[in-house]
Amino acid sequence: MAYVLNQGIRRFMQTSVRRSAQVEGPSAVSGQHEGGYKIWKNITFFLAFPSIVLCAVNCYLSHQSGHHDPPEFVKYDHLRVRTKRFPWGDGNRSLFHNPHTNALPDGYEHH
Repeated sequence: MAYVLNQGIRRFMQTSVRRSAQVEGPSAVSGQHEGGYKIWKNITFFLAFPSIVLCAVNCYLSHQSGHHDPPEFVKYDHLRVRTKRFPWGDGNRSLFHNPHTNALPDGYEHH
């Protein structure tokens, strides 16, 4: 009797696990490997690439519009604090200093 009961429980557990593992519809894990890659392929071609092109066009057009003046310099006490000199150059400019966009503690550089 215990053998029959044990076999019945085993069969029930195996079929319930199989039923819960089955996936309906397209999925990358459905066993037939259908659908998952198609979704990502379509997202790449119809969403990612056009977004990259639109961003590139936006950057190009904004660059062509002319020279961009930096914002008006306001000397705040908590910005551009120099407690120690930088170990390169004159000690006042950061390593990636850009005179058009980065202000010094006294203001923008005038060229």
